[in-house]
Amino acid sequence: MFSSFQNSFKTKIANIDWVIISLVLLIGTISLFTIYSIDTDKNNYFEKHFIRFVISFLLLLFVAIINVKVWLRSAYIFYAFVIFLLILVDYFGLSAQGAKRWLNFGIFNLQPSELMKVAVILCLARYYQFIKVEDSDKITKLVFPLAIIIVPFIVVVKQPDLGTALFILAVSIAMLWLAGLNLKIFSFGALSVLILAPLSISFLKPYQKQRILTFLNPENDPLGAGYHVIQSKIAIGSGGLFGKGFMKGSQSNLDFLPEKHTDFIFTVFAEQFGYFGCLLLILLFIFLILRINLISKNSRNTFSRLMCFGISFNFFVYVGINIGMVSGLLPIVGVPIPIMSYGGTAMITAMFALGLVLSAHIHKDENIY
Repeated sequence: MFSSFQNSFKTKIANIDWVIISLVLLIGTISLFTIYSIDTDKNNYFEKHFIRFVISFLLLLFVAIINVKVWLRSAYIFYAFVIFLLILVDYFGLSAQGAKRWLNFGIFNLQPSELMKVAVILCLARYYQFIKVEDSDKITKLVFPLAIIIVPFIVVVKQPDLGTALFILAVSIAMLWLAGLNLKIFSFGALSVLILAPLSISFLKPYQKQRILTFLNPENDPLGAGYHVIQSKIAIGSGGLFGKGFMKGSQSNLDFLPEKHTDFIFTVFAEQFGYFGCLLLILLFIFLILRINLISKNSRNTFSRLMCFGISFNFFVYVGINIGMVSGLLPIVGVPIPIMSYGGTAMITAMFALGLVLSAHIHKDENIY
């Protein structure tokens, strides 16, 4: 029996997608060096980030060797569990800067809204596994998936965390489109959003309105709300073509740049390694996203195909929003860049999602039921 398990384990490891593994290790190594370069205030960011990366990478491998049909069967349970955690946040969550988003488990803080990004993907993929494409745009077949999307959207908005809520909404809509939702319904939805957008501004929190105003003209408050993006643009621009060199970034090492180890880690990297360094890092993320899409395309069941697509789109939006945010092309919304940014829940979520992709690849020839 042990011999059979051992052979099965070896087969799974042999069938793992080593391209994704290599890309994850490369991005993770870049992340570790970048965190190390700014860990000058003795906060042990590098040590903590290294431990989180190792643990998360082991989680990736663990998730990968579990048969993908296990994730199919447990999708609704996982979704309900994360909803439960989000409700707990409302009563027992930690507050920071006017938002309540974290649960304290003693040795670590957990942000359930990050896990919800994957939970929604799993849930929608499982639902459409059993729905015919021609039935996907029927009203009766839309009630359940819309409920799956709307419930966490409302709960996360109440924290308040509008950025994450909109993120969940965007990924969910992309999955509905791939599942076969009629273009007319999409057009109607897009028109409705455009009509309601001006009205929704009145429901935003003061700091959320300030972020929009700062995005439109950060120079209006250079020492206040506009400080982050102004310093970030200075740092990126000062990097030039080849950068200032490892550990030689003035904006980041002299503490002009806030949140440099989390949301603005790309800025730190850009200042040190310049345009060509950023181009290399972006290409690594593009290759990772394309590889996930390839696995999605080659999947033989709807669940794996939709799940992998949702995760690839998740990474695409993550990277796009973060780079757009730190370069002043988008408002500051507090979205980390996958694997690169310092943060436990974001790292675990990204690795868990990639483990699901690898599970779909390893078990692609097995019966999903």
